[in-house]
Amino acid sequence: MSKWTGSWLSGPRSALEPGADSGDGTAQRWKGERLGLPRSGPGSVASTGRRAFAILVDFLLAAGVSSVFTYPELPRNWSLLAWFAITVVAVGFFGFTPGHALFGLRVARLDGAGLVGVPRAALRTLLIFPIIPAVVWDADGRCLHDKAVGTVVIRVR
Repeated sequence: MSKWTGSWLSGPRSALEPGADSGDGTAQRWKGERLGLPRSGPGSVASTGRRAFAILVDFLLAAGVSSVFTYPELPRNWSLLAWFAITVVAVGFFGFTPGHALFGLRVARLDGAGLVGVPRAALRTLLIFPIIPAVVWDADGRCLHDKAVGTVVIRVR
């Protein structure tokens, strides 16, 4: 992560990469350490690559679902509506989308609650639309849309 993308998220410390020391002796050694998450394995912060492939699978699934209803025409923006509905329902009730399930990921609340819930899932999904929140993240690997609703994407396997 470049320093300028993190410096305005949560103050100057968010611009530091894991392992970088801010001079106050509180260096973070891995993504998610400040959140109490393990370094690797189940429960650790999901990598950017896994998250990117998961959302690609979700986009393709949404395009396929919407094309069933718009055939022989292309789905156009109907695929966005299908993606929104699939994501809100899946994350709200189960904590993961089909793409997340395929890559062993889950959306978890930081307050320890079991379900993300539909209101948080809807806000989280709406914030992904402008794309900027999804490509700007902090030293813990949390994107802006996750920070706004108090969630983190973790690995389950």
